[in-house]
Amino acid sequence: MAVKSRAEAVWDGDLPQGRGRVKGTSGGLAEMSVSWAARSGAASGLTTPEELLAAAHAACYAMALSGGLGRMKKPPQRLQVSATATFDKVGEGWKVTTMELSVIGKVPGISATEFEAAAKAAAEGCPISGALKGNVTVTHSAKLE
Repeated sequence: MAVKSRAEAVWDGDLPQGRGRVKGTSGGLAEMSVSWAARSGAASGLTTPEELLAAAHAACYAMALSGGLGRMKKPPQRLQVSATATFDKVGEGWKVTTMELSVIGKVPGISATEFEAAAKAAAEGCPISGALKGNVTVTHSAKLE
């Protein structure tokens, strides 16, 4: 069964001075303000599409890794994941160029080698990684507590 997730955005004004709002329709993603100024380096408490993408990727990766570890019969006690999306000027336009995933895991009974293999499989296999594949370079690092 396919699941559709939906979000909405409203933008007021021109790009440099304007502001927008984005929200999910499920009720789980509160309305957040966005601006070009935030996107180009002056966050001032506003979010960006790239920050939202990084949040989605961190959550997706954490779930994929947790699932993979569970299938190995080594479920995690805790996975602390961060994702960093790099937004950069490429030629005449702007692009998300890289996504760096990092995880610190507390996983009883697992070796560092097994954890790294599971982390790599999750980085390659989570659905957000799949959506970025061929367009954004995704890297990962993993370590145990």
